[in-house]
Amino acid sequence: MASCEPSGEVRDASGSDAPKLSELLDGGWKIYEEVDSTNEPLGSNAVQLRVRRGLGLLQEAARMVAQLDLFSRNEDLEEVSTADLKYLLLPALLGALTLKQTSRDQRLTTVQTARDHFMDFLMRCKEYHVTRFELPKRRESPGEESHSDLPAAKPTPGSADLVAMATQRQAKIERYRQKKELEARLSDVRSAVESGQADDEMSREFYLLNVRRWITVSLEEIESIGQEEEILKNIDGLKQNSTRPTNQPPRPPMKPFILTKDAVQAHVFGAGYPSLPTMTVDDWYDQHKKRGALPDQGLPRRVAEDEDSDAKEREEEEKEKKAENDDEESLMKARNWDDWKDNHQRGYGNRHNMG
Repeated sequence: MASCEPSGEVRDASGSDAPKLSELLDGGWKIYEEVDSTNEPLGSNAVQLRVRRGLGLLQEAARMVAQLDLFSRNEDLEEVSTADLKYLLLPALLGALTLKQTSRDQRLTTVQTARDHFMDFLMRCKEYHVTRFELPKRRESPGEESHSDLPAAKPTPGSADLVAMATQRQAKIERYRQKKELEARLSDVRSAVESGQADDEMSREFYLLNVRRWITVSLEEIESIGQEEEILKNIDGLKQNSTRPTNQPPRPPMKPFILTKDAVQAHVFGAGYPSLPTMTVDDWYDQHKKRGALPDQGLPRRVAEDEDSDAKEREEEEKEKKAENDDEESLMKARNWDDWKDNHQRGYGNRHNMG
């Protein structure tokens, strides 16, 4: 930064020299650039500690600028000395460094504070006619309708909305182009100013270029803050609704039911799929027990199978006994059966030749 000092000095109550205003601004500006370009996580303790330290330096510098009354609405930009010109950047740097805070609980307050800083910077630049730009309208109260550049609600499709969207897109492209041009010109004079070899004219150009660059940055940040603010408010509303106690008693469980296309058709032909159960297994057992129609009468299936096998064995034994006793009727029946099996294949006479 240039080693240009403001025209006034500030002393503390004890009479000792307070930190120089230029040192406060340069220290806070340097911390912002370090935090903005660091590869460390933004939410780490080390980065957040630097953010708080930078905010403290810039806030103290802003208090001293207000006490010295360096800027007046009755002045023109040419009347502001080169030594005081860089202090126009204080609100913008405060807003940018405020956005680096990562506290989730205080995020809505953080973005609103940053927006106020950016608006103060833009209003001061507008009063001094630094460059031509459209000043976003300030939101007066939290419940008031939003007056930011971008509408909070989705616009109704129409030709006028398409024209507005095209205009906004063109404005963004123009701001981006101007920002790149200013950054390219800044890189040419930065080294000379920071080394202290620049004259008054080059130093003035350097700070004016920074002011114009931060105008485009502030407009972009205010636009992003408006969108983030709407999201944060919606999240807070959802949290309040979820934590709100309900006095309604719990609803009883619904009974199962079947939806049919035609009630008459369902009554005649059925629903087309198995109906819902009307009784439990125990109810069915009790009902059949009263009628005396229980299957197997409680006997295990194994006993019935054993009885069938015993009956078959007895039948086979009787056949063998009859054959041993030369029972003519049994012998004739067996011979006829053997002859029939010789002349007919297995499965003969069954339907569809099925065995």
